[in-house]
Amino acid sequence: MTSFRPAPGWLADAVFYQIYPQSFADSDGDGVGDFAGITERLGHLAWLGVNTVWLNPCFVSPFRDAGYDVADYLAVAPRYGSADGLAKLVDEARRQGIRVLLDLVAGHTSDAHPWFTASADDPDDDRYIWAPEGCPDGYVPSPGARPGAYLPNFFASQPALNFGHARQDPAEPWRLPVDAEGPRANRAALRSVIDHWLRLGLAGFRVDMAASLVKDDPGRRETAAIWTELRHWMDRAHPEAVLLSEWGDPEVSVPAGFHADFFLQFGGATDGLALRSLWSNGEGTVNEDWDPLDCFFDASGRGSPRPFLDAWQRACAALDGTGFISLPTANHDFSRLNCGPRTAEQLPVAFAFQLTWPTLPAIYYGDEIGMRYVPGLPDKEGSVLGPRYNRAGSRTPMQWDDSANAGFSTASADRLYLPVDPDPARPTVAAQRADDTSLLHLVRRLVALRTSRPELGSAGSVEVLHAGHPFVYVRGGRYLVVVNPRRDGASHRLDGYGAATDARPLEVSGVRVDGDTVTAEGFSYGIFALGR
Repeated sequence: MTSFRPAPGWLADAVFYQIYPQSFADSDGDGVGDFAGITERLGHLAWLGVNTVWLNPCFVSPFRDAGYDVADYLAVAPRYGSADGLAKLVDEARRQGIRVLLDLVAGHTSDAHPWFTASADDPDDDRYIWAPEGCPDGYVPSPGARPGAYLPNFFASQPALNFGHARQDPAEPWRLPVDAEGPRANRAALRSVIDHWLRLGLAGFRVDMAASLVKDDPGRRETAAIWTELRHWMDRAHPEAVLLSEWGDPEVSVPAGFHADFFLQFGGATDGLALRSLWSNGEGTVNEDWDPLDCFFDASGRGSPRPFLDAWQRACAALDGTGFISLPTANHDFSRLNCGPRTAEQLPVAFAFQLTWPTLPAIYYGDEIGMRYVPGLPDKEGSVLGPRYNRAGSRTPMQWDDSANAGFSTASADRLYLPVDPDPARPTVAAQRADDTSLLHLVRRLVALRTSRPELGSAGSVEVLHAGHPFVYVRGGRYLVVVNPRRDGASHRLDGYGAATDARPLEVSGVRVDGDTVTAEGFSYGIFALGR
């Protein structure tokens, strides 16, 4: 394994909070969220206890893919405000103990980027991947004077930057090796973009489609080599900054140089089974290619934590303490926890698990109050990926209070980036702040519990006592955690854990410890301090 500088000490204690900026808070009444709106709402995040914020892309873009089509890596999109507004957000967040990460799209740009418009007219430009004649499968015809076609990385409007091909093919003579001039220029540009923003006070990046750089790359070895080179540079130039990857395969991405990777709805040999086996209930964002499964956090009780456990154990063995795995509640591409048949009463047990497992927790904005995936929305900025996969349902405006537009914006409803959840019973921050029994207060207490007890964090050991219903594990030898996500009750004998008779409840709902037996009601959870 390549030797890197150890991750910055702060990362081990990170509690991430993902903000989709156009939907979080609108300060100027144009219907789109912005930097000033986020700055005004930082108090909510500080009160909640999160300490690291990740913003979805906020660079200049035509927004055909919600900002993941970048037209200028060094300028912010005017709809979010100015560079000064971003600097103010970062400074105010720092004063409140919160670091800010940006989202870096490394593998492609927008077709409106000046690099691409120049390349489309210059047959000698190798910044993108061009087939000089015809239009091979998967390629897009040239929009400029240059003949041939270009390779997109996602949508047709997102031409792939040329980081080279790992393998050459006589039938495709345009394939360049990774050390050719164009790929070298792109590696240098990637470093320059990272350096620019880190020098302005950002704490790091989440990297979009991090595995997509080098093409025809078996095992992603050449792509990994690029990130390894970049990580060694960052260790020297920006040792306190971090790189998080959208790779979905920590066993590959962290040894390659990332400080952390997310379990995602895709990635790795099982195509994201670890995350989907926990949360995905067949509603919301559904890829038709996914094999049907019963998720563990489902009322039926047919699911199992075993697919997650197996993936987590494999990844931990591969990482061997060199980096971290992050477990999100949801993200901008995947259904919220509150989706389809899952009800509000099922959400607390999910958070009790997520915030006591030794992964870095990532809370998607609004999940802390139980915002739901809103079905039936129109396509918005490329949100639709398939007949049952519309990402817009996870991107609706944050619900702050009972005022117009749920306090997100003063704009008229028809000008909002996306409609507010029309459910009259929709949860709000204000209502839940006023209710000590709310999900929001529970999440806050769980974050505080994790933060104040190192054994419940990323470094604490975990011993699984029962991988079923209830799911029972011990953190750091000192804290017993019991979660039962199904509707029916369940019990388990704590063989060998006689000291559990001295279990002291810290955060409990519906769980009892009687002698050597744990009894859990439906949708229950319990965190106990053990007297041993």
